[in-house]
Amino acid sequence: MVYIYKKFVGNKTYYYLRISKRKGNKVVIKDIAYLGTNIDDVKRTLNNLPKYKDDIRKAYRTINNFIESNRYVEKIRGMKIKIDKYLNYEDLINVEACKLHFNTIFNKQDKNTKAEIFKNFIVEFAFNTTSIEGNTINLEEARNLLLENLTPKNKSLREIYDLQNTEKVFFEIINTNKELNHKFIEYIHKGLMENIDLRAGYRNKDVRVIRSNFKATPAPYVNADMDILLKWYNKNKDNLHPLILASVFHHKFEKIHPFMDGNGRTGRMLLNFILMKHKYPPTIIYKKERTDYLGVLREADKSNLTELEKSIYLSLLSFISNELNSTYWNIFL
Repeated sequence: MVYIYKKFVGNKTYYYLRISKRKGNKVVIKDIAYLGTNIDDVKRTLNNLPKYKDDIRKAYRTINNFIESNRYVEKIRGMKIKIDKYLNYEDLINVEACKLHFNTIFNKQDKNTKAEIFKNFIVEFAFNTTSIEGNTINLEEARNLLLENLTPKNKSLREIYDLQNTEKVFFEIINTNKELNHKFIEYIHKGLMENIDLRAGYRNKDVRVIRSNFKATPAPYVNADMDILLKWYNKNKDNLHPLILASVFHHKFEKIHPFMDGNGRTGRMLLNFILMKHKYPPTIIYKKERTDYLGVLREADKSNLTELEKSIYLSLLSFISNELNSTYWNIFL
């Protein structure tokens, strides 16, 4: 397998073509060609490596994703954007590169192309966000259900509605002009829980969050805490970087746990609503990253509803920026 490796020496970037081969029980990695110091050099050099053309072709998608993502990373670096005190600079660069491509390339494509890509996104998003909560429908079954309307065998109606509701709600929020408030949050939750759980509105009973190290807001204080959270959001929505705003809101929402069920799915939908409202692409929290995801949320549990300490939130912010970066170049390119 061949791939491109990026090396930093001081302020300069160097690109190499690497090959990874298994020999017995070992994996041998070797640099096989120097590609240059910028993406244009990389493309030119790759076109003049006949010895490796078959390997390069087999790895086309991986290499192309690397080239295009790094092209936009280089553009953002050239803009010398302002350092953010809460977000690691490399994470900031990568997120801004996604936004730049999303608004200058993706959003200017033919509407049918955009619709197809968003449809592919929602399949992946619905599968992963419901799987995190225990849904057993696999990715192929999710794709057949949402793209071909083929119902998976031996799956409960609850699991099927879970995916269908996620698709329906996501497409409702893509272009909405609604503001984030109690009514809108309850509307999203109700849509996600349709035909699954009829307990609409903020809960009036206590809940115990299994396998967590925090106590959800006691029932009599849910409305008050959601008020505090929305006031925090409105106070910071024009001051914080949107990825920070969305990520921190997501965590604080989960810590309140305002509904009897569906808090995780609602929280991840709200995460994407905030990102898209600020012209950033949506993201997927992947099922395979579930353990790390829950870990960074737990680390942030040290904060209260109005705090935003860098040391507490740095891991969560880095995790979600990496998920957004991975999602974007694998789906929207």
